[in-house]
Formats: sequence, C-alpha cells, structure tokens
Amino acid sequence: MTPILTITLNPALDVATSTPEVRPGPKLRCTAPQMDPGGGGINVARAIQQLGGAAQALVALGGATGAQLAEALRRHAIPCVAVAAPGETRQSLSVTDSRSGAQYRFVLPGAEWNAPHAQQILDALAKISPPPLWAVLSGSQPPGLADRFAAAVQAALPSGTRLILDTSGAALRAVVADPVPGLAVLRMDDAEAEDLAGQRFADRQASAAYAATLVARGVAQTVIIARGAEGSVLADGAGMVFADAPPVQVVSAVGAGDTFVAALVLALAGGAERDCALAQAVAAAAAACLTPATELCRAEDVARLLPLVRVTPLPGPR
Repeated sequence: MTPILTITLNPALDVATSTPEVRPGPKLRCTAPQMDPGGGGINVARAIQQLGGAAQALVALGGATGAQLAEALRRHAIPCVAVAAPGETRQSLSVTDSRSGAQYRFVLPGAEWNAPHAQQILDALAKISPPPLWAVLSGSQPPGLADRFAAAVQAALPSGTRLILDTSGAALRAVVADPVPGLAVLRMDDAEAEDLAGQRFADRQASAAYAATLVARGVAQTVIIARGAEGSVLADGAGMVFADAPPVQVVSAVGAGDTFVAALVLALAGGAERDCALAQAVAAAAAACLTPATELCRAEDVARLLPLVRVTPLPGPR
C-alpha cells in the first residue's frame, strides 16, 4: 500500500456524553464520557485504519491533555510522530440531548503558535520515513500560524508527495486567493464554497461550476465540494461529476468529513480511478453518520452503502 501521512496541527481530545435534556439553568447530569483522539488528520488516520488501511499520523501535542491524546492514539494503534506544541492541547465536547437526539458541540481554541513551533512541523515533515506518496493536511490551524501555512507544508514534503487539503476559515480563503503550487486535492463543504464565492449555489451544477473555476485558476488539480446529505461534486481537468449520498438515519455527523477524506485517499493510494474513489468517499461519509460520537465508520456499513452511490457526469460550465 502506498504510504499515507496525515498532519494534525490543532488536535483535540474529543469528549462525548449525553444528558436527558439540554437546557439552561439546572445542573445537567451526564453519562460517562467517551474520550477519543480527535482533530482532522487524526480522524482521517483512524478512519483509514477502520477501513482496513494504515496511515502514519504527524500530530502537534502539548501539556497534560496532549499526553492523554497520545495515550489514546496508542490505544487505537495509530503510528504517531509527535511534535511539541505550545501550551495545552485543546479539548472538544459534544453533548447529545437524548430526548430530542440533538447534538451540541463545543470546541475550545488551541494555544498561540510562533515561528519556531511552525518550523518544528516543517522539519519533522522533511524527515518522515518512509517518504509518503500521499499526505493529508486536515482540520483547523492553531492561532499564530500563517494563513497560507499549507504552502510551507507542501514545500517541506518529500518530492513526489501529493497533498490533500481539507481546512476552513482564513486558511481556506488564503489558499484560494493565492494557490499552493502543486496542490493535488482541495475539499470543502458547500457553506464554505458559498462564502468564498459570495453567492448561494442553487443546485449541484452550481457547486460543480464553482469547483471547476477553482481548478481552472490552478487552486488545485481536483476540487471537491460536499453538499451535505445530497452528496458531493468533484471537478478536475477531465470534467465534473456528482456522487449522490445514500440516505441514512443520522446518529452523529461528527467526523463524517474526515471519514470522506480517509476513504478518498485510501482509494487513491490503492490505484482507484477518480469516480471509484469519490464513490468510496461518499459511502464512507454516510457510514460515519450511523455511528455515535467520534467512532467514525464501520467497514461493513461502507460495503453495504457503496452500491447505492451513483457517480454521474455533469455538463461543463457554459
């Protein structure tokens, strides 16, 4: 299998619990918490493992919470390259209202970074062994990093490594405004794409047309826009396609996007063609919605849902 590296700059110890009802005022008695290692790249590595593959995770960890997260990674048998991060690794909390099924998610900020901390990441990337042929930079950036840090990551990776980027906020806006040379894949959700475009997308065709404009501008060789429960569009030099998501009863959407990226890179690493890799990714994201908290996906659910995913071509922009 082609070596896969995931990169998590702003990880979190994910704490999940439930209570009969979420409302202001009284103390809310919660169930025993479930604790999992979290953050975009970590979730990608975990989902790859659950799908039968393997990935190495480069993770920035700090303080006592960072030590807890490292121990959680060991329990999950995820090979980890730890890089010292400033302050305490953050925590995130998801609380499910068991009466309504609604889920409330609270994410704490990470500590402020400076130039030496950023350089440690770049130095570690240059020393990764064996050199990966695919790398995934996923999740939010910690405060203090340059918005366009993805470009430095791409430059630091061994020659030949293909980078998949799944980020948000200022970091996403920066790479769209000033593209990262050689970026293989850029993924975002529809709300992020609409924010970048400054307009609403009425349908999948509109989302795909915007993705195609980003490809034409050299933002990435492939651009994927997720349209929630509807599915995902993909644009590249060969055209535009849409993969419809199979209907599922959502238990928790936590980690669905990361599971999508995991299945995508695992399929591409195995030599799958574009449409097949997209179908695998959409099926995996749907499967992730069937599991509670941050359990991500079950391989048997992906196998069951995959035949329900249809990948169809879309007409090019007029």
